[in-house]
Amino acid sequence: MPVAIRAASPADAEGISRVHIGAWQVAYRGLVSDDFLDGLSDRLAGRIAWWRRRLEDGATVVVADDDGRITGFASYGRAEPPTEPDLGEVFAIYVDAAHWGSGHGRALMSGALDALRAMGRSSAVLWVLESNVRARRFYERGGWAPDGGTKTEDIGGSQLPEVRYRRSVGG
Repeated sequence: MPVAIRAASPADAEGISRVHIGAWQVAYRGLVSDDFLDGLSDRLAGRIAWWRRRLEDGATVVVADDDGRITGFASYGRAEPPTEPDLGEVFAIYVDAAHWGSGHGRALMSGALDALRAMGRSSAVLWVLESNVRARRFYERGGWAPDGGTKTEDIGGSQLPEVRYRRSVGG
């Protein structure tokens, strides 16, 4: 049975937070300091409160709901900063590592792109760590391509280069 993709509500804050932290701890191991990643577990309550506030304030997020259990999420909206009126952005997409390769990520991305299209966006961008080969392969298989944009992100005290990917959100 395929996973259900639905709009997130504030009641999903804990499930989203658990996926968020757990996915970071697996996906970024070797890219970000172990001390930083290991310490994320101690920040669960704060992450839940952060996501609850964001969802109560209208953040646009879809979740993968596998029989009542959140197995992934994608956050999206108008690109930040808004440089092009029809440009959307996928701010985050994470899937519980136990569900990698199961189609949950593809379903979440499809849900986010459908929502961006419904919002009137014709193309979208996302940012990914340059060194995150697994994520970059996932995006490229989904029709995303680097567009030349770069920036540096401070994660756990490390300055890490990111690359911007872009694709059409058209059907």
